[in-house]
Amino acid sequence: MDPRLRPLWRKLRYNPMVRRWLPFAGRRVSAYLRLMRLHRPIGSFLLLWPTLWALWLASDGHPTPKLFIIFVIGVFVMRSAGCIMNDFADRNFDPHVMRTRERPLATREVNVWEAMVLFVVLCLVALGLVLLLNRLTLELAIIGLALVISYPFMKRYTYLPQPYLGLAFGWGIPMAYAAVTNRVSQVAWLIFIANILWATAYDTMYAMVDRPDDIKIGVKSTAILFGELDRLIIGILQILLLADLMLVGYRTGMSGVYYLGLLCALLFAGYQQALIRRRDRQRCLQAFMNNNWFGAAVFAGILLHYTFTARV
Repeated sequence: MDPRLRPLWRKLRYNPMVRRWLPFAGRRVSAYLRLMRLHRPIGSFLLLWPTLWALWLASDGHPTPKLFIIFVIGVFVMRSAGCIMNDFADRNFDPHVMRTRERPLATREVNVWEAMVLFVVLCLVALGLVLLLNRLTLELAIIGLALVISYPFMKRYTYLPQPYLGLAFGWGIPMAYAAVTNRVSQVAWLIFIANILWATAYDTMYAMVDRPDDIKIGVKSTAILFGELDRLIIGILQILLLADLMLVGYRTGMSGVYYLGLLCALLFAGYQQALIRRRDRQRCLQAFMNNNWFGAAVFAGILLHYTFTARV
């Protein structure tokens, strides 16, 4: 430390007000970060991968640094905003669910008004990012915000919140195409459908973790709807997902290395089926987490395709 700053540091360090408020500020920041789920980035990755699939395919493997940075930051910002809205909607349910009872809103560590202020701040950051893009992307972003706000309430009225999550998590796909090409092509909607299938599969695995608690408190999910057919339906969704991604590859003229990525994704899907075989809570959660590698495998295939074709 600069010697000239040491006297000031000593005064601040031993100031009673500073010593009293620093731990408080640290606890508040920690609570806000946990509210935004930054300590558990798996949701951000599951949102990020399909966005990157679309960004790379829309730009023929050469997205501009500007678009890449905007969409990556946007993914993390909007996922955090979505977590806040989800916890706001579930603040009276979460205390009764083993996995969620320690969340900041459930424990009242964070007040509702604090959460809403943070939600608005994150939305303003996202707005600032999207204002750097074209008008079509801005218009699509408004729809995306509506999906983020409405999704957490779906589990109260329908047994299909998981497909709705696919809509919300996949909205970055048409936005990416709009940002790159100023239109949303048929391929973009194919990727969008693939994401709905994927989100329904992996979030059903996630819902299998909470199924006993959800049944008790009256929260709906596909895990409850599918019942004993949950593993079979997840398997069918995974097959349809891979078939859709194969069609995307065909429509975009992808090379064999892309399909090698899909083969790796298929192996991960098989591993997930093995994990959920006995419906053990911890293994179902592990299967959900493993979907990060599924998304990464597909992206690796896309990335390697454009790397290989660029060299050729």
